[in-house]
Amino acid sequence: MFKKFFKRNKKEEVKQEVEKLDVDETQQVESQEELTERVSNDIEEVSTDSLVEEEVVEEIKENEDVTKEIVEEVITEDEETQDTNEPTEVVEKVIEEEKVEEPKVSLFDRLKQGLSKAKQGITDKVDQVLKSYTKVDDELLEEIEEILITADVGVETTMDIIDKLTDAIKTKKITDPQDVKGELKIIIEEILTNDNSTLDVSHSPSIIIMVGVNGVGKTTTIGKLASRYKKEGKKVLIAAGDTFRAAAIDQLEVWANRSGVDIIKHQEGADPGAVIFDSIKAAKARNIDLLICDTAGRLHNKANLMNELSKVFKIVDREYPEAKKEVLLVVDATTGQNAVSQAKNFKQVCDITGLVLTKLDGTAKGGVILAVKSEVDVPVKLIGVGEKMEDLQDFNAKTFSEALFG
Repeated sequence: MFKKFFKRNKKEEVKQEVEKLDVDETQQVESQEELTERVSNDIEEVSTDSLVEEEVVEEIKENEDVTKEIVEEVITEDEETQDTNEPTEVVEKVIEEEKVEEPKVSLFDRLKQGLSKAKQGITDKVDQVLKSYTKVDDELLEEIEEILITADVGVETTMDIIDKLTDAIKTKKITDPQDVKGELKIIIEEILTNDNSTLDVSHSPSIIIMVGVNGVGKTTTIGKLASRYKKEGKKVLIAAGDTFRAAAIDQLEVWANRSGVDIIKHQEGADPGAVIFDSIKAAKARNIDLLICDTAGRLHNKANLMNELSKVFKIVDREYPEAKKEVLLVVDATTGQNAVSQAKNFKQVCDITGLVLTKLDGTAKGGVILAVKSEVDVPVKLIGVGEKMEDLQDFNAKTFSEALFG
């Protein structure tokens, strides 16, 4: 009799306790252990009450297991009545979705995707021309010449390609227009091939000096390189040497924080040479493996810009002779023949060791890579074919040709 009465009353008491709890997910249901402990405390209080007979206390203790069952039952009932759109379930769903990884895309596939516009502007047009001819003649070569010029390959480079193509056709006695495409691919690959096309920062310490006009993607390239080499285990330091462009320092600092590397900076308008000097001192003190230096892209006129760059290079040569030096000129592929002019101007004052061609994914005139490489005679070392970290790729002439003509 007392057992039934006890069970009924305790069940009501537990339900009331659960209903009073906050609806917040961290307080919606008190844990089973806490409720059981509370009931056990009740039992201890009953056992100490002199007014309760000893047999009643014993019966209450026997009902401890029953109380635990009631707690579990009430908690289960409460969980079943909860709304399915609770925050906890939403969070779990989001976590599950985050666990689903995006399909991995190979670097070659990324390259092909990035060169899709260039392929349309060059390869697809060449294919159309070849299909419209039944024999290889001068008219066919003239149409290919026009395609290359309109794709920003440049007049001089285009004439060189056509001359080589003509010789190959005569030497190999090619009569089928479809075979011309294969020869064109070989010639383009040969023009782009260079034994020194790999960016080498294996030596410690190494320094990369980035040059180029404003807006070509220097800051983004520096950030991506810093992230890449930090992941490879190198100690990287960034020097914010472009003190003249508004917000250049702030943008570079964002990239430094994102990449998890340190940055040396001065106030806007400060002497760029002083920034580079302090950065070299910091690199030595911290045993940095790689120092990446940003430089000004525009001053009052071209002469001032070039003089400022000359001063930077003198400081590097004097203060950091032990470092392996790479000077990378960043050019924007979407600017076409302007990229060639920029490369020629910078080469007059900089011992450029490599080219970085950015935004190749944004232009159908990808032939500018041929013009810059052949007219400036500097190897292309990096190309940008997208916004992601993986889209800044080491340049390989064979892979590039495969992606463009494949």
